[in-house]
Amino acid sequence: MNNLPEFLALGVAEELIPALIAKNFQTPSAIQSLAIPLLLSGEKDLIGQALTGTGKTAAFGLPVIQTLVPGKTPQALILAPTRELSIQIADELRSLSVNKPLRIVPFFGGQLITFQMDELKKGVDIAVGTPGRIMDLYRRGKLRLDQLKFAILDEADEMLDMGFIDDIREILSLTNPDKRMLMFSATMPPEIMDIAAEFMRPEYEIAKTSGGSATNTTLTEQYFHEVKREHKLDALSRLIDANSELYAMVFCRTRADVDEVTEKLHSRGYRVEALHGEISQAQRLRVINAFKKHKFPLLIATDVAARGIDVNDLTHVINYSLPQNSDIYIHRIGRTGRAGRHGVAVSFVTPGERRKLKLIEKDIGNEIPLKKLPEIADIIEAKKQLFAENIALLLENGDAAPYINFAEELCTLGSHPAEALAAMLKLYFKDELLPESYRDFSGGKQKSATDPNMKKLLLFSGRTDGLTVPELIREICERTGIKGSQLGKIILRADKTFINASPADAEKILAAFKNDKKWHFKYDSPKEEHRKKAYSPEKEKKKKIKTHKPLREEFFKWIAESE
Repeated sequence: MNNLPEFLALGVAEELIPALIAKNFQTPSAIQSLAIPLLLSGEKDLIGQALTGTGKTAAFGLPVIQTLVPGKTPQALILAPTRELSIQIADELRSLSVNKPLRIVPFFGGQLITFQMDELKKGVDIAVGTPGRIMDLYRRGKLRLDQLKFAILDEADEMLDMGFIDDIREILSLTNPDKRMLMFSATMPPEIMDIAAEFMRPEYEIAKTSGGSATNTTLTEQYFHEVKREHKLDALSRLIDANSELYAMVFCRTRADVDEVTEKLHSRGYRVEALHGEISQAQRLRVINAFKKHKFPLLIATDVAARGIDVNDLTHVINYSLPQNSDIYIHRIGRTGRAGRHGVAVSFVTPGERRKLKLIEKDIGNEIPLKKLPEIADIIEAKKQLFAENIALLLENGDAAPYINFAEELCTLGSHPAEALAAMLKLYFKDELLPESYRDFSGGKQKSATDPNMKKLLLFSGRTDGLTVPELIREICERTGIKGSQLGKIILRADKTFINASPADAEKILAAFKNDKKWHFKYDSPKEEHRKKAYSPEKEKKKKIKTHKPLREEFFKWIAESE
């Protein structure tokens, strides 16, 4: 039996090896090889430049678990930028410590603080949390920080970007000076070095585990498409259509961009979800968990909202908006090409952004080549090939056998069996396999969301009720058979939602939801708009002039005749 001799050579205790075997560890990663001996020896503190997905949690978790003895007061503090990452770290440490009864608890905003105070009363060995909540618990006198053996900052640069610098400094100033300290950061801004100089022991070590650049160039293929701003959505649609196994994060610069891209992809029939700062914590957690379970293939997000999300099997990272600098670019594309898997990082670059791209290339030390977007013919061929492979698999497994008799009946409907099969393909694919059905980059095939013939419906439910566009489209489709691609623009607001639909589809929706108290639709009345028009001072003025003009003419004519 393989007892992981390379981990034993680093000083990892034998009692921890079964947990590593259960988690399919084989050999130590670069950051594990550097961090584990240093933390176990206690000789030096460490700054590790390493991305999420490189085994960082085990790098600090194994020494922490091995060193600590169960007690009541926190002996290790791990700071993380987000709720999700805090929960993830705590879960990972629990799985590594199955043979040691340590209490490991995450602390974060959005959960009742009284519940967390109760956890501290029971005793906590390892506290994992966001800086804001850790500071809050300390100020309430519920969390002690003076008996730590370890203080660890994970995703340190992200915590700085999120404005936690003051909390981090205050928290570290409250800890005992003889602790061992470790910081992980994908980039090395000056603030990181300032914190190291202030709080780490002299002669701390800096370990860059990715060889000069924080990008994993051996596993991540990088390229860009030059696309005009107004054609980006069509370009993204082509990428999705050309990659049947796509599982990706799509990065936009702003919340408004995220909402717009998500809404338009929904209208084209794609399964996507949005993630940005204005989404509630409960909704955010639901979206992230569903994405990790592959319930939908594309997550459209801003950089801030995506922080702390750890997904190891992304096939693509797509920069819908080119990031402002190389640090953000590195953060984004580091989310693919993990755990030995090949990944792809695609950037959409407008003609005016070529200079910005050159600066990113210079910073990361890699050339990012230009590629052509998939041709329509290639997309159609890929769809045909996938369909044929699925048919072959059904035949191989014998799963189609129950339908043989029905198939024979259908084959008699045309003059040749191929005609019946062609009709079935038409029913299944509609126009997907016809080149003329694809949008060119003028967007000509996309029905305008402001089509004057469309009717606007109002739903008295919105974002604060936990409603999402995908959920709404699914509900409408299930009750009426109307697909997202048949609807016009959908505007999701805090307390209400507007839906554009054809007159016939609008009537179907109203009828399907007529007696439903939760989903209460009605036509959006334009009365207010009409009222404003009726009382427009400018229009009233013109109206008066127009009304009295004939009278004036009659008056002057009468004067002239009198003279």
